[in-house]
Amino acid sequence: MTARSSGFREQILILGGGLMGLAVAHQLARRGRAVTVLSRRRNEAAGFVAAGMLAPHAEGLSGDQLTLGQLSLERVPSWVAQIEADSGLSCGLRSTGIIVPFHDAEERDRYSTSGFGQSLNRSQLEQELPGLSPSWSTGLLFEQDGQIDNRRQLMRALESACVDRGVMFQEGVEVEGLLHNSTSLTGARIRNAEGTLETVLGNEAVLCCGAWSAKLLPLLPVFPVKGQMLSLQAPRGALKRVIFGPGTYLVPREDGLVVVGATSEKDAGFCEGLTPQGQRQLKSGLASLLPQATTWPPMERWWGFRPCTPDEGPLLGAGPIPGLWLACGHHRNGVLLAAITAELLADAITHQAISPEFTRLLNGFRWDRFQ
Repeated sequence: MTARSSGFREQILILGGGLMGLAVAHQLARRGRAVTVLSRRRNEAAGFVAAGMLAPHAEGLSGDQLTLGQLSLERVPSWVAQIEADSGLSCGLRSTGIIVPFHDAEERDRYSTSGFGQSLNRSQLEQELPGLSPSWSTGLLFEQDGQIDNRRQLMRALESACVDRGVMFQEGVEVEGLLHNSTSLTGARIRNAEGTLETVLGNEAVLCCGAWSAKLLPLLPVFPVKGQMLSLQAPRGALKRVIFGPGTYLVPREDGLVVVGATSEKDAGFCEGLTPQGQRQLKSGLASLLPQATTWPPMERWWGFRPCTPDEGPLLGAGPIPGLWLACGHHRNGVLLAAITAELLADAITHQAISPEFTRLLNGFRWDRFQ
């Protein structure tokens, strides 16, 4: 098949139409840059399958990952306000707080972020989480952590906000390679939905392909970790806080839907579909936390692929090709880190003055830090 060229050289190409790609595209468009998003299937992106927790403290992050998460959490309200103003849609941001339960005080005090939380005894746990399994004697309440309805609201609002800001979309295309010379990127080779090869011109690009990033650039240390999830319809008000247990979490939405996740299948590769083993694991984890929830009717079951790196931290900043930028490998914290990632990348690409702290973080999350 013959190839043809399309597009404008000065545009920035966003490779991947998931949450990270849309977040970066929106910020760049707000700064007056011409942006085109190249996406295979946006509905397979991790942003559609995650639970939407904003939980740097409940997750027990540490080091630079905790710092990055805290900086992003601070920015989420203003970031969401921008998206809602541009789209006219709600993103479903909620300050519910997150509780991490423990079997004993020693286990609680060893938690890496225990100093950021409020200790709860068994009586306080029962007040916050009626029906919590009696095996949990204490816990930590992280009031500052929260959630956003990424699956039903945030992704749709971001798409609309991007359109409002003039972002162009090419959906159903496969990016097959990057075009560059020794000094700069020149574009991308894509195969469109009709199977025709095309060249899309652009002197800069942002790689946001999530778990598929290494398929386009094999030297990137990104691999998939499959996760299966489900949702339940709870009685309204039955669960007011997010419960973050070991291996299982429950995230209550405002309308009573409860998202339950998630398996962590490092050896599954890109094997699609639900599995009996994964669904049994979710049910067992649910019963260990909130036994009454096992009687709530199931609504949906789905799976997705987290983009993981060897240290579970993202790849941010300049890539191995001049003009290529990276925003991938966020593992299970993509929703949390979308705000700070979009800001960092937009600042770097538009040559804004970057603070010493941001410079240090970009250096700390370089793609070649493992070499």
